[in-house]
Amino acid sequence: MARGLFSRAWLSKTYHFQVRLSYTRVKYLFLTWLAVFVGSWVVYVQYSTYTELCRGRECKSIICDKYSKGIIDGSACSSLCEESSLYFGRCLSTKPNNQVYTGSWGDQDGIIKCQLSDILHYELGEELEPKKEIALFDKPTRGTSVEKFKEMVASHLKAKVGEQANLPSLVSLILSVADSNKDGHISLPEAKSAWALLQLNEVLLAVVLQGREHTPRLLGFCGDLYMVERVPHAPLYGLSLPWPMELWIPTGMRRSMDQWFTPSWPRKAKIFIGLLELIEDIFHGTFGSFLMCDMRASSFGYTDRHDLRLVDGRRVVAEEAFKQAMILQRCEDDEDCVYGVDCRTSCDRAEHRCMPEVAQPNLARACRAMKDYLLRGAPFYIQEELEKQLYACMALKGSAEQMEMEHSLILNNLKTLLWKQISHTNDS
Repeated sequence: MARGLFSRAWLSKTYHFQVRLSYTRVKYLFLTWLAVFVGSWVVYVQYSTYTELCRGRECKSIICDKYSKGIIDGSACSSLCEESSLYFGRCLSTKPNNQVYTGSWGDQDGIIKCQLSDILHYELGEELEPKKEIALFDKPTRGTSVEKFKEMVASHLKAKVGEQANLPSLVSLILSVADSNKDGHISLPEAKSAWALLQLNEVLLAVVLQGREHTPRLLGFCGDLYMVERVPHAPLYGLSLPWPMELWIPTGMRRSMDQWFTPSWPRKAKIFIGLLELIEDIFHGTFGSFLMCDMRASSFGYTDRHDLRLVDGRRVVAEEAFKQAMILQRCEDDEDCVYGVDCRTSCDRAEHRCMPEVAQPNLARACRAMKDYLLRGAPFYIQEELEKQLYACMALKGSAEQMEMEHSLILNNLKTLLWKQISHTNDS
């Protein structure tokens, strides 16, 4: 009897052990299947996103086809299409129709940018998506004289930057860029490339600010594909995390994490002084005023010597063009009156039209965007004064022209305060 009880107990334990083992196997089998499914889905999404965003071969094929047919020409065309000495590197694109790659051209490293749609101007809106209206490279037409092309350029620039006393000088600068082989003559293919590039805010800014240290040099172009100097450190700050992680991180914590891997405070101060100098350059500059409508960290970078560089100038727009575009923008409330990311005006609800004057100048929006970056790690003995000046800067309202004296005073006070702290250090 005891032996029977022992046998039943042993059989019962064996049964429970097998059940538990089967359950464990099923559980691990399910978890393995789930991991494979999720992993495959992530790989598929990443691959689909990459193939949609990164279309460098298509871009090169279109440009070289136009070049081989004699439609376009430029300083980079033969290197790109014939000599194969201009290479596409790593894809940096965030929009399918705005292709961005690292590039190499001989001994120069740069950033290659190419448009994959019929881009002749940007529409208002947060994403500044191009509007497809006119076939690219259709202007100027065959038979257009150099004088007529010069008039076209002058008229376009007048609409962009307004009536300027030195507008002829800007036209001459554009024509010198258009003459890509520097033979003293502008061919029709060169003119078509120059006209396409002239519609892009970033290229216009590169020409306007050429010779200044805060914008990358334009190295070459072919059609509306162009290459600029590469900035070693970009974006200005921030961590790049996989999107599943982004969903679970609170906004406050994410903002704090963005400041973890930044240079020492004296170097950050030097970078910020560079931003203030850039704002000075584009406010009442030689060829008019410009608005910087994206103050996010991704728009800026810095060199190994911690000099600021503007790495994405697509949302820097001439103030005159901004006003003209805003007047035509219909609205129901103030949220409809936004250009780029942070250039805002108010809505005239009676007329359902946006007002032309920007709500805050570049300086106020720069201080708001860089406040956490600059205050983190600041010496305790200037923290209070620095914070006070930054808040005074952020409180600026209206365009810089409307409050020019106060704008200049706050800008100079900030530069003086920061420069006094770093002028005696190696970082200066």
